[in-house]
Amino acid sequence: MISFFVLQGIPKLCPCGSITKEIVDEEDTYGYLPGKRYFICKDYENDGLHFRQPWVMGVEQEVERLKLRVHEHEKLLRECEALKAQVTMLVKRVSELERLH
Repeated sequence: MISFFVLQGIPKLCPCGSITKEIVDEEDTYGYLPGKRYFICKDYENDGLHFRQPWVMGVEQEVERLKLRVHEHEKLLRECEALKAQVTMLVKRVSELERLH
């Protein structure tokens, strides 16, 4: 079963199980641009069972997902730096204790 999260960001699979592809709909113009871009099921039919998502929405969702991952990694890096400082301090204390004994 395909979860809701597969449909977030740049889609890889359609709910029908087929892969998606990028297309430009030349008949659907956007302002001065000659056609809108979509992520669409390779077996797309306008029957409500297949996936067609505007390219901009998919890319925006993907950027937001990646931003969350970057923030998570930044948090982990800060935690690692704090642990590194603690280890350095402990090594120094052990070294001092060894010197005293």
